[in-house]
Amino acid sequence: MIADTSTDRADYHNVWVVAEVLSGEIQKVTYELLGAARALADARGSELWCVVLGRDIQGQADRLFHGGADVALIVDDPALENFVDEDQAAILSRLIRTHKPEIVLCGATTRGRALIPRVAVMTNCGLTADCTGLSIDPETGDLLQTRPAFGGNIMATIRCSNHRPQMATVRPRVMNELTPDPSRKGRLIVETLQQSDFTNLKTVLELFKDTENSVNLSDARFIIAGGRGLRGPEGFKMLKGLAERVNGAVGASRAAVDSGWVPYYHQVGQTGQTVQSSVYFACGISGQIQHLVGMQSCDFIVAIDKNPETPMMRLADVAVVGDLFEIIPELIRSIPQT
Repeated sequence: MIADTSTDRADYHNVWVVAEVLSGEIQKVTYELLGAARALADARGSELWCVVLGRDIQGQADRLFHGGADVALIVDDPALENFVDEDQAAILSRLIRTHKPEIVLCGATTRGRALIPRVAVMTNCGLTADCTGLSIDPETGDLLQTRPAFGGNIMATIRCSNHRPQMATVRPRVMNELTPDPSRKGRLIVETLQQSDFTNLKTVLELFKDTENSVNLSDARFIIAGGRGLRGPEGFKMLKGLAERVNGAVGASRAAVDSGWVPYYHQVGQTGQTVQSSVYFACGISGQIQHLVGMQSCDFIVAIDKNPETPMMRLADVAVVGDLFEIIPELIRSIPQT
């Protein structure tokens, strides 16, 4: 059923964050969204709700309150142990029709990208995907949703003024979590499943993890990334040597991946992973906007390049002008093996 959300905007209140649950645990992107959504809710004078669908998750509500949520809306049922996008879309759409949120946010993850477009269609409202910035228009109260557009060459600000709720998916690791406040309390709302929530279109038979072809860039505190300036796959072997010395991970620009020098799962940027490491080494990366949107939130950026005028060198906290094939080996020699 499609809901008509073009009715009185005054009927819609509160900011929702849709939690991402994996193997029974609420994921980090949820707490990042709560940090961003807290500011939106405060600007609107409304409550911040976190919607959680899963199995044996009710006991995690306190962490949501500590992270900024005022209300935890939970559907806890064994039938939700595995993620089925059609079923969760039906549940979330029903909850939206019942409680009428003004804003709904979800992570721009594999699951979020499968879920939220379905919900937007079922609730007849707009959706801005892959946002990197969110704010409230002080005059209209509309959600201002900023995302890269035209291949990342511009940053567009989008609003959905005519329908409610306003929906957006947000890139992981571009928003900051709030410092947990153990003194914060909240309200728990428990909803039950209904027969109409199940589409019976598919069944999850088994879950497995790819342990061979994966690089955990999202959790790395130290990332050594290379671009076209590495000249070939041998250059990335050099970066790997430095990453091993600092217990870091190797990243790459799209140009390096497209050249076949390193696999896709190393790619950082608009069409790769978004990272927020403590230190980001950019080696031979010019810094096109498509790459910058994936790493510009890192705490400390070091760039190495012969050209001091590249966008990456101008962005960096420390810009080293020189030959990376001389500088990186010297760094490796100067750092003791652990």
